[in-house]
Amino acid sequence: MSKKNKNKDVEEPQVEDTATSEVEVEEQKSPEEQLQDQLAAEKDKFMRLFAEFENYKKRTTKERIELFKTASQDVMVAVLPVLDDFERALTHIEDDKEAEELRKGVLLIYNKLINTLEQKGLSKIEVKQGDVFNADDHEAVTQIPAPSDDLKGKIIDVVERGYKLGDKVIRFPKVVIGQ
Repeated sequence: MSKKNKNKDVEEPQVEDTATSEVEVEEQKSPEEQLQDQLAAEKDKFMRLFAEFENYKKRTTKERIELFKTASQDVMVAVLPVLDDFERALTHIEDDKEAEELRKGVLLIYNKLINTLEQKGLSKIEVKQGDVFNADDHEAVTQIPAPSDDLKGKIIDVVERGYKLGDKVIRFPKVVIGQ
């Protein structure tokens, strides 16, 4: 016999021994014990499948709620320049004393728009002059020499307001910082 044939003969009995030992163990169990083992295995499969389905339901519910919260994000982002224009118009009209009635009308429309957007989840990010600049919360447009030493590294002016939709920031406030 060649070496290849000897190796095959040696490997085959080992495989047969393991297969026969498992069958012998199964034969030693009574039919009731075998059925109990099968039942336990099926229960385990069922419980795992049930848990997986429950996790799927929770995940899809959470995703759906998140989608409803931010579904209007595109519309809100598109309306933000209109809000900026209203604020600029109100600032300009306040200087003109002859346009008092115009200012009241524009202010009324602006307040109505703001209230409607706030009901839909939009909120302003409050930033004031003198606040500490944080790159995670603000967008620096430019740096200018600080008018005083205590304003170095702090916000000097707010160029554009920032807004949040729910807990998500949809536009960071654009600020000028002191150098």
